[in-house]
Amino acid sequence: MFDILMFLFESYANAGSYPEPDKLSLKLSAAGFEEEEISQALSWLSGMKRLTPADYPLAINHGGYRHYAALELKRLSPEARSFLAFWEQSGMVSAVEREMIIDRAVALGIDQLSLDKFKLIALLVLWDQHEALDPLVVEDLLTPADSLNLH
Repeated sequence: MFDILMFLFESYANAGSYPEPDKLSLKLSAAGFEEEEISQALSWLSGMKRLTPADYPLAINHGGYRHYAALELKRLSPEARSFLAFWEQSGMVSAVEREMIIDRAVALGIDQLSLDKFKLIALLVLWDQHEALDPLVVEDLLTPADSLNLH
């Protein structure tokens, strides 16, 4: 499914959004993705489309420390949680966006989601919430966690 999510971002990032589910399913089939993966991806994307900032209480934006539920700890690797905390403290994501990212990551049902996969989830959630993303944000989210910085 992650291949489909990356395909969506690469194919439709400049367009601002991806096609409706019926058309998207046909495009994904034509691109060679299997029906089961397409169905999973469409279901996950549907869940993402239902998320809106209005679904979260206003008090969430007043700071504090985020404690993770047992299921969240099971699903999100320590690296993913650290990455998200750093991004929130740096002002790269709001508390509401943090919650949306956690929601979509947990919805995958994968235990100890790797940092690279988590970053792809974060990228898609942010892309879905904003018209344009800063190229440096996109680069950071697409850079593999184990790559070496040669600067």
